[in-house]
Amino acid sequence: MIGAGAWGCALAVQAARAGRSVVLWARDPARAAEMQAGRVAPRLPGVTLPDGVTVTGVLPAAAITLLAVPLQHMRAVVSGLPGDGPLVACAKGVETGTLLLPLEVLAEVLPGRAAAVLSGPNFAHEVARGMPAAAVVASAREEVRAGVIAALATPAFRLYGNDDPIGAQVGGAAKNVVAIAAGVVVGAGLGENARAALVTRGLVEIGRLALALGGRAETVAGLSGLGDLLLTCTGTSSRNFSLGFELGHGHALADVLAGRSAVTEGVATAPALAARARAAGVAMPIVEAVASVMRGARDVRGAIADLLARPLRNE
Repeated sequence: MIGAGAWGCALAVQAARAGRSVVLWARDPARAAEMQAGRVAPRLPGVTLPDGVTVTGVLPAAAITLLAVPLQHMRAVVSGLPGDGPLVACAKGVETGTLLLPLEVLAEVLPGRAAAVLSGPNFAHEVARGMPAAAVVASAREEVRAGVIAALATPAFRLYGNDDPIGAQVGGAAKNVVAIAAGVVVGAGLGENARAALVTRGLVEIGRLALALGGRAETVAGLSGLGDLLLTCTGTSSRNFSLGFELGHGHALADVLAGRSAVTEGVATAPALAARARAAGVAMPIVEAVASVMRGARDVRGAIADLLARPLRNE
């Protein structure tokens, strides 16, 4: 398990719960030593690391490697990764600059290495505590899907295979951006009607891009699309929703980010996702509105006005 943030620790606990021996890598060796000695997960208060998890500051080689570092740092981390076992991208987003999805980054850095993506409606603290949850393991290779599912699944953590990694990745990236918009709607006091309309139209945008890039509509309607979108746009634990909520209340983006230690994925993803959609000839007005706010090109009120002023059309 590469990455000792909340999601990395939660998945390490889950893998140990499934009976696996886990090596958990933390970027800071001092932090790794502290976690190993104290059996603590700093970003998951109250969660104890089980005996089956060993924390280290040295990149390990493993039969299966799960990558839970933020996408914007994944390229640098995997470039020094030993071994040749399958890789599982557990981060969501679009890489800035290259506009690549997680598996596209892995294919560029480690060509030929088997890979999958793990995505779905999962809050780390609930998975770590063994609460019921479900997710998707998406890969073009059936044996890779089966291996990852066997390594992580338990009765309370249901994993479904999917052979549409493009659809799963687009859903995981775009839902964070739509969640920022949903948070803005609630924070600005625009009402539940507005949030429901925005989330629904956001799902339409996700479907457009997924199909344009070679994904499937049924993936967008599943756990890694609609499921993840619902959780992130309604759950109070969502970092992206809470950021949007603060923006809707009138707080400046820089001030909101200054008060956070954890990464809010949608901030970097929004401009990159908007650019990827434009390159594919796909209209994503909600994503474009969020991207304009993240770039500082538009304030929140102006972005809302832009969306409401769009011409009427058939659904």
